[in-house]
Amino acid sequence: MDSTQIVSELLDSYRTVGGINHIDGANLPSKRAVAVLCLDLLQLLFPGFYDEVVVTSDILEQNTRARVDSIFQRLQAEVSKSLRLVRPDCPEGEAEAIVLELLGNSSGIRELLWTDVEAAFEGDPASVSFDEIILAYPCLEAISIQRCAHLLYRKKVPLIPRMMTEWAHSRTGIDIHPGAQIGSHFFIDHGTGVVIGETCVIGSHVKLYHGVTLGAKSFQKDDEGRILKGGKRHPNVENNVTIYPNSTVLGGETVIGENSTIGGNVFLQHSVPANSLAYYEETQLKIVPKKVRGTHPIPGKTEVMDGNIGIPEGGIDKWCDWCI
Repeated sequence: MDSTQIVSELLDSYRTVGGINHIDGANLPSKRAVAVLCLDLLQLLFPGFYDEVVVTSDILEQNTRARVDSIFQRLQAEVSKSLRLVRPDCPEGEAEAIVLELLGNSSGIRELLWTDVEAAFEGDPASVSFDEIILAYPCLEAISIQRCAHLLYRKKVPLIPRMMTEWAHSRTGIDIHPGAQIGSHFFIDHGTGVVIGETCVIGSHVKLYHGVTLGAKSFQKDDEGRILKGGKRHPNVENNVTIYPNSTVLGGETVIGENSTIGGNVFLQHSVPANSLAYYEETQLKIVPKKVRGTHPIPGKTEVMDGNIGIPEGGIDKWCDWCI
């Protein structure tokens, strides 16, 4: 087979296999441009951390002004392309206003990100400094991009918010949909394999470990068996909740009540009351009231009697570390 035959077969495929071609249509946002913009946003949010050269205070204003102007022009062009995919007559000024709003909120995003860095520092005994967290922790990069993308998502910008979070996903292994609503002091320890769905609502001071899924339980379908789009599909996680590795929480009506702890490898499709501990004892899921610090059970080492947690073998010093 020579190149002429290859081209001919590809052209035939383009004519007969629809749905994965974009020919003679409106200009699409550029994946490469969006990727570069994500890096530029990280430089704007964390000056000096994502730069190749030292950023000094005497040139900070000049650098910041140049960076804001550059991001504005390039992101406006990409947002304009996206808006015109659904509204071909969309005025240029609408894209301009959306990008100005995003950049105008950059100081507020920085304040939220400071709380996320603080949560990582306080929540991980291995962390030694804010510098290490900003430079080395994948969760902060994923959260930073998601917080920016969420503003574009709220303005109903097509494609770009998801392109941004998927860029972060490809770099960090953390998949946070731009639609998720996330409070302050959010920390994902280790992070690999975490999935947070579009309609999740996450409170403040929430900590997740690797492999946690906050997903959908089931999907409504139309008369032809096709999935209906939209609707509340993913759980709510209230303030001060910790979810340990590889646990799965599903369903739009599921709520993890505040101050609760979900142990490792737990599978939940229903709500958990506030101040609860959910864990597996052998093969049976247990949900019990949480005790004071230092009095949580080791699965398989305690008894639950009349809703109270018994003392484990070996005395109080045998309570586990993962749930305190």
